[in-house]
Amino acid sequence: MTTPRFKPTLASSAILAALLGMAPPAQAQSSAAGQPVPVSIQAQPLSQALQDLARQTEMELIVRPELVAGRSAPGVSGSLTASQALDRLLQGSGLIYRIDGRAIVISGDASPSSGAVMQEGELAAIVVQPSADASAAGLLREYAGGQVARGSRVGILGSKDLMDTPFSTSSYTNQLIQNQQARSVADVVTNDPSVRTARGFGNFSETYFIRGFLTYADDIAYNGLYGLLPRQYTAAEMIERVEILRGAGAFLYGAAPSGMGIGGTINILPKRASSRPLNQVTLGTASGGQLYTAADFSRRFGDKQNMGIRVNLARRDGDTAIDRESARLDLATIGLDWRNDRLRLSADIGYQNNRIKGMRPSVNIDAVDAVPRMPDGKTNYAQPWTRLNEEDIFGTIRAEYDFTDSTTAWIAGGMRRGKEFNSLAGVSLTDADTGAGTTYRFDNRRQDDVKTGEIGLRTSFDTGPINYQVVASASWFDHKERNAVIMDFTNLHDVNIYDPILIERPSLDNPAFVGGDINNPALRDRTRMSSFTIGDTMSMLDDRLEITLGLRHQRMRHNTYAYLTAIPEPGGYDDSRTSPVAGVVYKINDGLSVYANYIESLARGSRAPDTNNNLPVTNGGQLLPPFVSKQQEIGVKYDSGSFGASLALFTTKKPNAYLQDNGGDYTYTSSGKDRHRGAELSLYGEPIAGLRLLGGVTLLDAKQVSTDDPATSGKRVIGVPRQQATLGVEWDVPSVTGLSVDARAIATGSRYADAQNTKRVPGWVRFDLGARYVAELPGDRLLTLRARVENVMNRDYWASVGGYPGSGYLVLGNPRTFMLNASLEF
Repeated sequence: MTTPRFKPTLASSAILAALLGMAPPAQAQSSAAGQPVPVSIQAQPLSQALQDLARQTEMELIVRPELVAGRSAPGVSGSLTASQALDRLLQGSGLIYRIDGRAIVISGDASPSSGAVMQEGELAAIVVQPSADASAAGLLREYAGGQVARGSRVGILGSKDLMDTPFSTSSYTNQLIQNQQARSVADVVTNDPSVRTARGFGNFSETYFIRGFLTYADDIAYNGLYGLLPRQYTAAEMIERVEILRGAGAFLYGAAPSGMGIGGTINILPKRASSRPLNQVTLGTASGGQLYTAADFSRRFGDKQNMGIRVNLARRDGDTAIDRESARLDLATIGLDWRNDRLRLSADIGYQNNRIKGMRPSVNIDAVDAVPRMPDGKTNYAQPWTRLNEEDIFGTIRAEYDFTDSTTAWIAGGMRRGKEFNSLAGVSLTDADTGAGTTYRFDNRRQDDVKTGEIGLRTSFDTGPINYQVVASASWFDHKERNAVIMDFTNLHDVNIYDPILIERPSLDNPAFVGGDINNPALRDRTRMSSFTIGDTMSMLDDRLEITLGLRHQRMRHNTYAYLTAIPEPGGYDDSRTSPVAGVVYKINDGLSVYANYIESLARGSRAPDTNNNLPVTNGGQLLPPFVSKQQEIGVKYDSGSFGASLALFTTKKPNAYLQDNGGDYTYTSSGKDRHRGAELSLYGEPIAGLRLLGGVTLLDAKQVSTDDPATSGKRVIGVPRQQATLGVEWDVPSVTGLSVDARAIATGSRYADAQNTKRVPGWVRFDLGARYVAELPGDRLLTLRARVENVMNRDYWASVGGYPGSGYLVLGNPRTFMLNASLEF
């Protein structure tokens, strides 16, 4: 019999729009209809309520748009089967339903002759699970509330439920990204209590403190592969999920290319097409007059819907909330996938062009003895001619093949070419009271070429009561950096952070330092890494006890080259090390588990900066030996089905590096260790129907130990607070169908801007508010209106301290910022 077709309009295509990229493993769906699951649906339009039910019960929805248009549904919550939830949602509507396998079929008349109900055997719903990593299971499903997922990818171990992994992880969903109007990765990870954002050294790249350790934007993984995303800023429109592994991860992901990533790893999952068409257009604006346009389209093709395409386009353009600062971003990404019974293929191609003019710089306070008060958040002490241009083209391919039901092989690869031109003028303060300082022109042109890949095999088997899940893989990474700089640090100009002084763009006819040809950068830096990994997760006692053991042997080769001749400079190295892991999880019951792990982090030795406080560093450009950090962690996880929490206690030690002042001559050297001890509490889910929580608290004791310098030994690490917290609350307003409001508080304790702990930077608290309204429109369309205010109290604060080892520069937080957008699905 012919499979019925449905017009992809409001109640079909729009219903799936929120599900795209968030569907759960196929094997879990077979029992979804008959087993109670946590259901939490607010009073809202019926089409949206059915969409939420399909997502929460992990089923497909088949319905004619005209049947649900204009109807409302009551709020429904509790541990319910799909049938029980449908009985409540459709009560009094005159509509009936039928569950056919993994599909919910809604009709308006029980009589078969009416044609509104499909007969048994007539339905052949094809359910395709979106899978960013080409896996058969697809993405792990959303947790109650939809803001986070039930688990995440855990490196080469693959996707793991949060209760089944001996590590601390979070996975933030596209639903959260859209509802918070997140613009970049930094906006998303702000929700995590263990993460704070900062800024790179001498540029405007996003940098992240995870558990108090730095992670550069260069070290963000894309579908498990390093180095493929733009190195300064990654737009949120291309992202399905942002996954965070808190803690060391040499075994799981390999060493981070830049030499950071000791405190955690951020992994980005791209978008994929799901079973139903998606047409979404978004228009918006923000403080300063910035305009925003985005489009998200997806389709599947073929009799079995075995081929899919997902296209995302975005543009931001205009002034920001900061005076005289403007930004423009263009983004285009395409995600492709194809599958049959055994083979799954996927590919991603992306283009991003990010340009900022008059961007407010960091403030260097090395030459003063006190921390300056905060300027007004709107004040811009940048020079109007400063700019950042970053253009990237990147792509990945991935294949996965099932040899048997228990043995799967995969191969993946990717490439990126990034080009940058920066004309900068940082501020070095000379008087903390008056805000006076100096600046000079610093131009930089750079090109990055990255090639990376991995191949692996997973298999599982039983020996008596023990199940073994064995994984083996090999990976490689090659990054060539071409770089040229012109610095005129002997030609200083007066500036002031409270009363900005604007100067004409200085010429560079006779600069103090020239490194390479600014119009044709030569090879300056090359990093090559390769690794071989084997691991095993043993499950026993009816899967209540899981033990993970593994080893990754990694070779790291790194060279720097002379600016003009491209001849290798002294100080490069070729080294290798085997990094172990040991983890254990014991599930006391279905909702409570305890875990412990020992894992190491292997990082390329950091590179000495070329200058500090406008003075050259004596060993600028030199690479320090590889750093090996060691982590021990214990924790407990709780899952009620609608509300989850985790508590982790950890300690990590890493070799330290800092700028040593030898009477005005600076030398970058390795000495002592940073020891980070901490406790982190994470909360998430929907404990009460219509009320969602997300956030937690992190306590950190990050100290320098064994530094051979009494002035620094035992002192706190630059830029790391003792406590930080984030708490977000979202509430569905019962009296207004489709309306949700949210509030978020972000708190960061005081930090020090110098290794001797003489410059204490005050902590801060920021409040954000948001609202969202979802409504049906005539013509089978779904409209979502969003409004958001960040820094509601318009507080002035130093948002971050540092962002590069040994440096304590300050970054001023943004002023009150308004954002509005409207999304139409049709």
